[in-house]
Amino acid sequence: MTANATWDTLEKTEIRVERVGLAGANLTAIAGAVAATLGLPDDEVLVIDARDDLLALDILRRNIDAYQIVGKRGAILDAIGGIEGVDVTDETDLCAEGMLGWLSLDEVEGKAALDRSTQMMREIDANIRMRAVVFPTGNEVVAGQIEDTNTPLLRQRLESAGYTVDERPPLPDDREQIASALRCAVFDEGYGLVVTTGGVGAETKDCTIEALEAVDPAALTPYLCRFEKGHGRHAKDGVRIGVGRAGTGLLISLPGPNDEVELGIGAALGVLRDHREPAAVAAAVAHVLRERLSVKIKSWRHH
Repeated sequence: MTANATWDTLEKTEIRVERVGLAGANLTAIAGAVAATLGLPDDEVLVIDARDDLLALDILRRNIDAYQIVGKRGAILDAIGGIEGVDVTDETDLCAEGMLGWLSLDEVEGKAALDRSTQMMREIDANIRMRAVVFPTGNEVVAGQIEDTNTPLLRQRLESAGYTVDERPPLPDDREQIASALRCAVFDEGYGLVVTTGGVGAETKDCTIEALEAVDPAALTPYLCRFEKGHGRHAKDGVRIGVGRAGTGLLISLPGPNDEVELGIGAALGVLRDHREPAAVAAAVAHVLRERLSVKIKSWRHH
């Protein structure tokens, strides 16, 4: 297995060396020795306290690869014990909390435990990625004025691609309600793929793209077509689709017309077979829908 398990330290970044003798020791040299032992840059380890028989250091990073630190207690004590003015004895101990507690484990047993944990995390991540939920949007859908034909279509296409799919009741044209539903689906309910339909147009009521941007300000929202803002019912300057991220979840906002939903999800699934990069998904979906819209416009002009 490739050794890589980068975890959040959750702000527990202190290493304490207790019952250590200090006599004119160079603190910069001590920090550098610890950094070298852990495979970190010198400027990411800092001595924050040195008094009596206590030495305290801080790791200046939020995430760290557990494989870099597991079982390194003895190596750290040997490293600082070789510095002039530092006296490490059999009574000297190293203490750390949280993820840095891996320092004190037996290296062989610790790496085996990390291998098991990493494999479990990969399996959990794979399962989450294949959990999908579908949200239709639109006041007319909520009121039952029109039939929601998109959700059954999306369920069929997604299940055929190997996803487990859940359906949700229609969401009204309300930016905050849609944004809240997207956040809840990813962060509370653990879905790896969230698909919305409708609300991507240029009218005042259309707000799905704005809801997506509220959840992910870096979301990709390419235009399918542009209008003159303020002309007719066009309160906005065009029609967009959207693809963004929230945590480990991928968010895709498709138009409302059934034929466009079918084309859009097909293009998205074509990309998702290989990777989950929002830019690639957005580009593929926008491309097929622009072509579809071009055909529709030519048909309208002909008639």
